[in-house]
Amino acid sequence: MDDISGLLPRSKNDIDGARAVVQAGYPAVAPILGELTVWLKDYNWPIAHLIAPFLSSIGTPMVSHIWHVLKSDDHVWKYWIIELLLLGLPQDTALEFRPELERLCYTPSDAERREELDQQARQVLAHFGWV
Repeated sequence: MDDISGLLPRSKNDIDGARAVVQAGYPAVAPILGELTVWLKDYNWPIAHLIAPFLSSIGTPMVSHIWHVLKSDDHVWKYWIIELLLLGLPQDTALEFRPELERLCYTPSDAERREELDQQARQVLAHFGWV
């Protein structure tokens, strides 16, 4: 496929589209990684269950896309990115996020605490033996 953006799922129920993305694999989908993270805004969406493990398996190339989400104001999206992607990263790649995870764990804003980002961050920190 010449235009990889044609692989982007069309809706939260586009299981065939999500499967096509996974089947195309990385690095073929590298140009659309950012758009694919959008489908992790809500893990209740059916395609998120296919997209999340795939994106998590990519590792280091996901770093800039994860940072994009962590720097956003969408705390629910952050919650899912922390749970679904950070826990699956290799430790050396996850180390990039340690300072932000520590900030979320120990000094979250009220809004971050309401969305349980402090608990999610603690879970990742514990997973890697950093707490």
